[in-house]
Amino acid sequence: MKIFCILLVTFVISTSLQGQNDSKAEYNFLTKKEIRRGWMLLFDGHSLNGWKGYNSEQVFSCWSVSNGELICKGEGGSVTAGDIITNSDFGDFELSIDWKIANQGNSGIFYHVIEGAAYQAAYETGPEYQLIDDAGWPDKLAGWQTSGADYAMYPPGKNKILNPAGEWNHTCIIYNNHQVRYWLNGKKIVEFMAYSPDWQQKKSISKWKDFPGYAISEKGKIGLQNHGSGVEFRNIKIRKLD
Repeated sequence: MKIFCILLVTFVISTSLQGQNDSKAEYNFLTKKEIRRGWMLLFDGHSLNGWKGYNSEQVFSCWSVSNGELICKGEGGSVTAGDIITNSDFGDFELSIDWKIANQGNSGIFYHVIEGAAYQAAYETGPEYQLIDDAGWPDKLAGWQTSGADYAMYPPGKNKILNPAGEWNHTCIIYNNHQVRYWLNGKKIVEFMAYSPDWQQKKSISKWKDFPGYAISEKGKIGLQNHGSGVEFRNIKIRKLD
């Protein structure tokens, strides 16, 4: 899996560089090898098919598709509205995704998201791979708040390589039998065991102690956050490991 992520990010970076000034660059497709290995596209590059609003059957108006990119305008300015999630549920998985944050932007990638009247936003139930403009954010960030962190739980390693706001980054998330690994631009930056004593201890002293729905499900939706600022996604691919 590690080798695949590294090879995939190498391909993504090279095609991204080629496509920065080429509107015809192709993204959002699967190779024959990926199809044989069970990969599926979560974003077809043309529509919002397969996505819905959190606690809603419709996708919120701040989300749109343009030039093969899934775009959030960041309208609303609230973390309690505007997240989108997949129609399908995933348990153990490998997720591959490109993202680009706006200046002073903030967003996130969620997994194992569940819905319900008791919850207002995806972050209340789904662990979050943090996306933020590390360099441009106006306030000082703790390690667990920076890009690539398991938000409010595990900070990224010092080996992290983050491209600045306005440039594409590549993320890979693997969740397999409670073992969780995060990659950013070809570097594994976070690794932990969900529900382990260490995980439970971190949860007990973090903001999640006040969110009884946080990470209670080992299966759920993939989610993307509207945090009131611009963010773009492409090449969203996943394969089930269970």
